[in-house]
Amino acid sequence: MTRRPIIGVGVAAILVASALALGASRSSAPGAPGDTGGPSAAAATTTPSAAPVPTPKHEVFGFVPYWEMDATIADQVAKTDLTTLALFSVTNTRNGSLDTSQTGYKRITGPVGERLIREAHDRKVRVELVFTSFGASRNDRFFSSVPLQDATIASLVALVRSSAMDGVDVDVEQMDLQSAPAYGAFIGRLRAALRAAIPDAQVSVATTAGLIGATMAAAATAAGASGADRVFLMGYDYHSPGSAPGASSPLARRDGSEKTLGWSLDLYASMGVPVERTILGLPLYGVLWPVAGPALGDAQTGNGVTWFPKDHLDLLASPPIPPETDPIEVVEFYAIPPANGATPNPSDGSPAAGWRALYLDSPATLTPKLALADARGLAGAGFWAIGYERGLPGYTDLIARFRAGGLD
Repeated sequence: MTRRPIIGVGVAAILVASALALGASRSSAPGAPGDTGGPSAAAATTTPSAAPVPTPKHEVFGFVPYWEMDATIADQVAKTDLTTLALFSVTNTRNGSLDTSQTGYKRITGPVGERLIREAHDRKVRVELVFTSFGASRNDRFFSSVPLQDATIASLVALVRSSAMDGVDVDVEQMDLQSAPAYGAFIGRLRAALRAAIPDAQVSVATTAGLIGATMAAAATAAGASGADRVFLMGYDYHSPGSAPGASSPLARRDGSEKTLGWSLDLYASMGVPVERTILGLPLYGVLWPVAGPALGDAQTGNGVTWFPKDHLDLLASPPIPPETDPIEVVEFYAIPPANGATPNPSDGSPAAGWRALYLDSPATLTPKLALADARGLAGAGFWAIGYERGLPGYTDLIARFRAGGLD
């Protein structure tokens, strides 16, 4: 990932205030670059708020991406104690209609999506439609056009109503900082339109863990009760396939970086994002890197790949070397030895033969991270993504204990 200068809280606040002050007179000149999906896009030195800690709500927000919407996903979701199910995702066309050609739209509106919605409601679980807009040029075009935004809002409201869903989650990534005012206004208009059609509808936003994500979360909630009802802080990708190995969601850092879950929560609080609306998002996936040797912290020899536990049940049940828990970053570390005669598999992006290092959160390492949500008085926690943990023990039990307030 690209390294950028450390930005202190005072400077960050000035940047945010300047961006918000641009409003409708937004310049076409480049502004501060957006997050690249994780907190390495920016850094800040923050301190926790001295305000009283609210009572944690223990909500559980679970994303199900369309590629997990198969014949068994409804059974997995039914076993998971969610308060909100977010179906990922749909997006807009250039005229503001929803792109019905995309797989996400087809699966959400098809038999699997219909079953997920129906059974979630039977369990008194809210269902949100996830709207995504990814890419700098796409988002610059979208947030420069109020008519395009309003046409998209009308399309989203229509689908939420016709599918009997309960709201919309907005996941915008790679957005220019100068678009923050337009983004916040879009969230407010979307919420107003949804509430006019469905009185108890809610709007949530999913935002990355660095400065741009915090800026977006602040803009989305700046209108108070008329702003976003929930902010899903994507507390992962602190290490990613393109970075050095380590926990996707660290409590501390081996490399000395200050960018951790606590750092991101401090940053959000310093930007005025209400803690009582914040959901701490955590990963149910791992990352696998080719590395120089079997020791924790050995250097990578190439880029990693995202690793889905459900696809490797045999390895997790009987690992060639017992895993160890990294006591610093708090993640499970698996050293996977070279396979004799193994070669790369271009079809799945597997790294070349040699030692590999897997960093994966287990129920044991997720527990103190969920406890952090309690300690900060957050609305709850959430997961990307339900389905990745299928076939593994412990995850649904952990989620149920958190939902019941029984981590201790």
